[in-house]
Amino acid sequence: DEEDRGITCALLPRDIEGLTIGNRHDPMGVPFANGPIHGKDVFIPVSAIIGGEKGIGNGWRMLVESLAAGRSISLPSLSVGAAQLSTRVCGAYATIREQFDTPIGRFEGVEEILARIAGYTYMMDATRQMTCAAIDGGEKPSVLSGTVKAYLTEGMRKTLNDAMDLRAGAAIIRGPQNILSRAYSAIPIGITVEGSNVLTRSMIIYGQGAIRSHPYLLKEMTALQSDDKAGFDKYLWKHIFNVFSNLTRCFLLGLSIKTGLIKLSNSRIETLAQAKLTYLSAAFSLTSDIALATYGGALKRKEMVSGRFADAFSWIYLACGALKRHHDAKERDMEPILEWSIQTACHNAHEAILGNIDNLPNPFIRILIKIISSPLGLRFKLPDDKLTSTVAASILDGDKRREILSNDVFVPGKDDPALGRLEQALKLAEDSLPLKKKLRIARKEGKINARYGEMMIAEGLEAKIITDKEATELRKYDKLVLDVINVDDFDVATYKTLK
Repeated sequence: DEEDRGITCALLPRDIEGLTIGNRHDPMGVPFANGPIHGKDVFIPVSAIIGGEKGIGNGWRMLVESLAAGRSISLPSLSVGAAQLSTRVCGAYATIREQFDTPIGRFEGVEEILARIAGYTYMMDATRQMTCAAIDGGEKPSVLSGTVKAYLTEGMRKTLNDAMDLRAGAAIIRGPQNILSRAYSAIPIGITVEGSNVLTRSMIIYGQGAIRSHPYLLKEMTALQSDDKAGFDKYLWKHIFNVFSNLTRCFLLGLSIKTGLIKLSNSRIETLAQAKLTYLSAAFSLTSDIALATYGGALKRKEMVSGRFADAFSWIYLACGALKRHHDAKERDMEPILEWSIQTACHNAHEAILGNIDNLPNPFIRILIKIISSPLGLRFKLPDDKLTSTVAASILDGDKRREILSNDVFVPGKDDPALGRLEQALKLAEDSLPLKKKLRIARKEGKINARYGEMMIAEGLEAKIITDKEATELRKYDKLVLDVINVDDFDVATYKTLK
């Protein structure tokens, strides 16, 4: 007979009277098991309530804490798995698939795709591991869980879209040989469940973190509510000092980066990355304080502003994850991928911060903050073409960095018609591609005339450019590559049964 005391969580026997459970939804045909639970006139004893009588009304807190841990693990892991699969598949496919006598991985348009896939995979996995370490340490990071859920699932969307573009026809024709279609179908599920990415980006990440993470704002509000004038004055002056401190740090760090002083003092990638991230953190804090002072309580309704702050914070966090991974693992061979990741993340974070500065309503404050926070017109550039090509090459030709980036992917045996066959073709490519190059050189020198396939092998054998054993290896490799490139087809009767 009491009034509503809020959400309450309870554990009920499955066969309790009035409970209907067991039906399943079908999300995009992907085995993501979930379904509705209905109840009518269900009696719930106090003993079934989690926490007993003291747990009444505490259900929302329990749900939020569970969500904070759960969405830090499940969907980020799914996203990293999809990114690792994209890296493994595209690195192999771009090595063995040729156009105009050249592996497609050597075309600059494809290099852009490969670099994005490798760079995002590196950043995403590093961030996942860093967040899981926080969970293992007993933390329940609600803001970070929203960050990794939203931005790692977006990373999954980017890497899988790139992988689908690269695989082309082999990606869109369903069947036993299609490696990516099921993962591609799961993209909207990751984007939607456990908090829509639109909502998470535009309201949750910055909306939850702005006050909770601020060193003084919550203390000022608490002092006001308790009519503690002395405490309010104390924290207000500390707040003002913090703003001017960030102004100074922004200007000096930005000036050092712009003029190259930090890079000249120490050329290590980690040192420059730390300087960039320290600057971006100060710029984020400064811009956040300016926005809070400018918009006041209306800031919670400025979802585009909040979304850009979420972008800035999240890209800084992803860059920190990549930097921590490199620092802990000391992977010298991965430095080009780290550099690509840091440059991409810093560019995205800085553009988001500048976007919020450009949208400040007061033109005087807008110009002043932009001059101070971006001295001499400081902008962070995206990776240049040379670095992009270097990163793309890191997952081609069976490079060990491809193995490092996709070390969690299960690789089936060579009898598997999809990934297993592709991996087998890549293994044979190590010996076969140099032989193909030898034959092409012979053709340019006029020793043979044929350009492709069996005729080229036969002429090369006759001209003693390759041996009988090498010719057999080439024929085996060519057949396997053709099997990898070909797609599935079905008779009409079978086709009509496909869903």
